[in-house]
Amino acid sequence: MKRYIKIILLVFAFSVAMTAESAAQHTIALTGGSGMATSRPYPAQEMRAIWGTYQAGVSWRYYSMPRFIACFGIDVELLQRGYSFAPFAYYYENKKDYRYYTRTLNSIMIPIVWQPHAYLFKKHLRIYLEAAPTFSFNFASKFRNEELLVPSGYKPLEGPVSGKYEFRRERDNRFSYGLRGGGGIDLIFGQVEIGVRVIYDFGYSDILRNRNKYYDNALDWEMKPGENPFYLTPLRSPLDNLTMSLKIGFRIGKAGFKEWEWKRPDFPKNKETFNYAL
Repeated sequence: MKRYIKIILLVFAFSVAMTAESAAQHTIALTGGSGMATSRPYPAQEMRAIWGTYQAGVSWRYYSMPRFIACFGIDVELLQRGYSFAPFAYYYENKKDYRYYTRTLNSIMIPIVWQPHAYLFKKHLRIYLEAAPTFSFNFASKFRNEELLVPSGYKPLEGPVSGKYEFRRERDNRFSYGLRGGGGIDLIFGQVEIGVRVIYDFGYSDILRNRNKYYDNALDWEMKPGENPFYLTPLRSPLDNLTMSLKIGFRIGKAGFKEWEWKRPDFPKNKETFNYAL
């Protein structure tokens, strides 16, 4: 795990160094926030959202000359993800009686961001949108199973079970990818920026391998009963997150917007005269 973190930090630092340009602005920021996590399994399950998930990270933005009102950036984030569903919802008449299986996991996520934006109030306010492909590595997962019912043929549970979720290569995907969209505002005071943003991470990859690779969970119930409640693993299991986060950033270099807004100088036009002597 430490090796992956070192590689990510080296890539981040290399990107900042390679794009350095005196006519542009570079901003490094810290972000942190909270939100909601869920999943979109197929076949569909009776789901509920997990509120109170966390996000923390470091953000770099490269703002080019103002005639291109957009910027490029890379984030490195720690994001809590997960899902919660009722494995035997059809056994209960009322939704309030459902018993849920909940799983949370941590992800190191790297969005590669394109950010169109606009300035207001003499460039003290920035309004922006974000779009990004995302790549992540999943680790450190936990589960809690409140449902005592089990598929026929399996040993029943004596009570709710919880603990560390063990990643197994034949069952779980550690790497994932998706798309991100969102927007926010920044207040700009000299070289300091303070802002808030709302983002939605839309997963495309699956956290659980499909039935072609991992058909049922008979081995799971022998090794750790209740850890994986899917009798037959889903065909699809992408993860989604909705996050609101705060941001505090610092613009590298003391150059302000006046120095940034360089204009092309006017060159004198060629003056041609007719020679009447010819």
